Amino acid sequence: MTTPTAKPLSWAETLPRAELRALQGERLRAVVRHAYDHVPFYRQRMDEAGVRPDDIRDIADLAKLPFTVKKDFRDQYPFGMLGTPLRDIVRIHASSGTTGKPTVAASTQGDLDVWAECAARALERAGSTPESIVQVSYGYGLFTGGLGMHYAAERLGAAVVPASAGNTEKQVMLMKDFGVTTLCCTPSYALQIAEVGAAMGVDMHSLKLRAGHFGAEPWTEAMRKHIEEVLPLKAYDIYGLSEVAGPGVAGECTQQSGLHFCEDHFYPEIIDPETGAPLPDGEKGELVITCLSKYGQPLLRYRTRDITCILPDACPCGRTTRRIARLMGRTDDMLIIRGVNVFPSQIEDVLVRVKGVLPQYLITVDRQGNLDTMEIQIEIGNDAFTDKIKTLEALRADLQHRLKTVLNVGAKVKLCEPGSIERTLGKAVRVRDLRKI
Repeated sequence: MTTPTAKPLSWAETLPRAELRALQGERLRAVVRHAYDHVPFYRQRMDEAGVRPDDIRDIADLAKLPFTVKKDFRDQYPFGMLGTPLRDIVRIHASSGTTGKPTVAASTQGDLDVWAECAARALERAGSTPESIVQVSYGYGLFTGGLGMHYAAERLGAAVVPASAGNTEKQVMLMKDFGVTTLCCTPSYALQIAEVGAAMGVDMHSLKLRAGHFGAEPWTEAMRKHIEEVLPLKAYDIYGLSEVAGPGVAGECTQQSGLHFCEDHFYPEIIDPETGAPLPDGEKGELVITCLSKYGQPLLRYRTRDITCILPDACPCGRTTRRIARLMGRTDDMLIIRGVNVFPSQIEDVLVRVKGVLPQYLITVDRQGNLDTMEIQIEIGNDAFTDKIKTLEALRADLQHRLKTVLNVGAKVKLCEPGSIERTLGKAVRVRDLRKI
């Protein structure tokens, strides 16, 4: 039996645009005032820009506000972005930043309730109901994927199977024995599940799966089709990021034609990444998000670095919320490896701390089978180079351990002779991404 709610989950997704705009304006005014009054960082930024809370009357005034960028989280680490006392924060997530310090994402209970509702809407858009059985195979922990979809399923009233990632044979067993209908994980792990299940002799198309919500890493229409060929489900794209709220900020409906934004809580803009100027619907640019109802850690005009566009046409499903296209890339050098953010600068930070190692490296990302792989070629100095295999292996193992600790994802380390990694004029080439995504 589900807990009755005052309104259905999707009530805001079918509002006439004029009513939705009025709601957005009302929430924007309130959150800007809260950020100005309670977050010194935003007060300083707004004062520097010559903007007062009273200048923000409508969603059209959003462009008057300054941008927030990822570096701001690092500069304010750990709790300088909070808009409430720490005693009101009930959960703290974190994601990889450009240094060893993570990007902190702190939430009040109210913030978590909004996130759970929006992520539950993503499940509902794709046909899940309180009768569904949802297996969450994203990782649980500081990463927002696992807990985000866990609370989404509970908010919907569905039964949740908190499988987390890994132990794939058991994942297949649970799907089969429990009659799982909805799968939540990275797209590459969905393929891994299908592959392992087939090797176990399980007829994967005999499972009761009907929908899969896949995100946290780049994937293509070709991968969608492949997933739908090897698993008996429709594969839906879902979008989120820890600074905003995790998965559920946007997600596809059964039309599989763009990701509906939860516009009543997260307002999307598209800007020119070079000039910062707003771009019209239909034009490709950088996605900027403002949280309209987040108070524990307010977020105004956050530059996500993700490239997409707002689709100009209405969706046949009848929802009035705008949609974004599948992500088309990023404006920075961040890589996403098995759902984890990896920055080349993080690797540099490790290398400069190890004696005998040169800050010359090359990252090669590939995909073997269905999983991402990463190899890091690292030059070592003449003083450290030796013909003693035991000494070199100890250095390699030490670097591999240090890098995994910082990156939160494993990488194969290959030691190279001095000068063996190609130098280029201008900006150094640090990454080779061989994945066809």
